[in-house]
Amino acid sequence: MMLAGLGTLVPWLDLKAADTVDASPLKTDKKRMNDNMKVLLLNGSPHKEGCTYTALTEIAGALDKEGVGSEIIHIADKPVSGCMGCGFCRKSGRCVVDDKVNELIVRLDEFDGFIFGSPVHYASASGFITPFLDRLFYAASRKMAYKPGAAVASCRRAGSTATLDQLNKYFTISNMPIVPSQYWNMVHGFTHDDVRKDEEGLQIMRTLGRNMAWMIKCFGLGKEAGINTPEPEPRISTNFIK
Repeated sequence: MMLAGLGTLVPWLDLKAADTVDASPLKTDKKRMNDNMKVLLLNGSPHKEGCTYTALTEIAGALDKEGVGSEIIHIADKPVSGCMGCGFCRKSGRCVVDDKVNELIVRLDEFDGFIFGSPVHYASASGFITPFLDRLFYAASRKMAYKPGAAVASCRRAGSTATLDQLNKYFTISNMPIVPSQYWNMVHGFTHDDVRKDEEGLQIMRTLGRNMAWMIKCFGLGKEAGINTPEPEPRISTNFIK
């Protein structure tokens, strides 16, 4: 990509052959790249096809229009155990409790982005998704590092921002960029039919889906151009008494 046009606009700028930008690393098969991209949509609601699912399907539709695949995984068909802090995962890379957490850990490399959806339970995330994410991130956060993430909350009336704050902390402690939307990532309603009437909430979901697609495409182009993820420093771990 020649910059010769700048010489006319800026007379003192002497552009020679060396003053060029080699755009060849950015040349890529966009269709191939998009076809290989996939976002995980995690449904943390006890209701498989309720309000949270309705929000996630709206995101999935927006991703599809952008040429990005998605998969919705429902985690609440069985009780989810909390983290026992046993340290087993530090040695094995998997949780000592062999359930859907381990099933997802071995698949994390398939996904380029992550969206976690939860209903509001007592002004916080559900009792299903909280222990699930505690164990998932404790065992395998390194597999999600530098991949975009976003949280979605579904509520009848209130408690949504507290839930979003809780879920977003998983990303910020794990080197995961947070994908934005045009407003807080929430939908309102007591049933999935109510959520379908929340026009603003559904628009927020669609915007989130498009923004997620845009971000992972940008990251994909960066990799194609040889831009690697940051090199981490050796981990320093302290407490407040030493």
